Amino acid sequence: MGGWTSLYLRLTSVAPSLLNGATSAYFRIAKWRSVGYRGTHSAQATTTMADIQIRILPALSDNYMYLLIDRNTKEAAIVDPVEPETVLAAVAEEGVNLTTLLTTHHHWDHAGGNKELLKTMPELRVIGGDLRIDGVTSASVHGSVLNVGGLDVTCLATPCHTTGHLCYYVTSKQGDKVVFTGDTLFLGGCGRFFEGTAPEMHEALNNVLSNLPGETKVYCGHEYSLQNLAFGAHVEPGNKDVAAKIAWCKEEREASPPRPTVPSTIEEEKKINPFMRVDIASVQQHAKETELVLTMASLRKEKDDFKAPK
Repeated sequence: MGGWTSLYLRLTSVAPSLLNGATSAYFRIAKWRSVGYRGTHSAQATTTMADIQIRILPALSDNYMYLLIDRNTKEAAIVDPVEPETVLAAVAEEGVNLTTLLTTHHHWDHAGGNKELLKTMPELRVIGGDLRIDGVTSASVHGSVLNVGGLDVTCLATPCHTTGHLCYYVTSKQGDKVVFTGDTLFLGGCGRFFEGTAPEMHEALNNVLSNLPGETKVYCGHEYSLQNLAFGAHVEPGNKDVAAKIAWCKEEREASPPRPTVPSTIEEEKKINPFMRVDIASVQQHAKETELVLTMASLRKEKDDFKAPK
């Protein structure tokens, strides 16, 4: 992500109320140019576990929203509902009781649908880690826990992309484990350091998220997989896990319509994501660093300007 997108996100981090209208127009034009007025970048998909069901809802030109459902109680939460009409249609189709809105961070392409959704469903509780998020009643803190039906949702503070970024770790009685990572952790990559530093991203990825159980399914905020994996292959050209994941992602993205490449898992990210491999010799050799945070900083600086080979 770069160019005008980066500029808009930087500006909205300091003047959200002033620029929200322009930002909305920008993202909608970008979507129209990418997939057409009524188009979508990926097909919708559903992951069904013992207690948890997740409906993957593509939005804008590359965003994902997620409808999190407790299969036992039919209570649901929505993650980053930037396109409320799509959310309401999915809620009706699934026949669930939407009670909770989970916002990962304040950028418009994640929080920009909150106001509109609250007009239709004003009783929703709005969870977030930043008072810049529309509709949030109080900023949640690291380790705070809420419930969606019988599901436990733990808020994980992961400041860096924005100062108030939260990830949401969800577990069930029968052992389901998922995490919604917004723009902190992507499949094969991480978010830009818009409001934070390399030590913060290292803490977020390699202490907070890395310590989740390996089987935890990772649902990130954007369809950036092939771009990120191309960088991973550049960093570690001999990494067979990266090569295999690129081949799989290409199959998914070349389908008609393209299929989402989410979720990955925490265990898988430790094999394919250079930002979660800063302790690995081959990654450090590429970065020309041996200290973990300096390796993180070097990788992110290079990735910011990286162009995948065609």
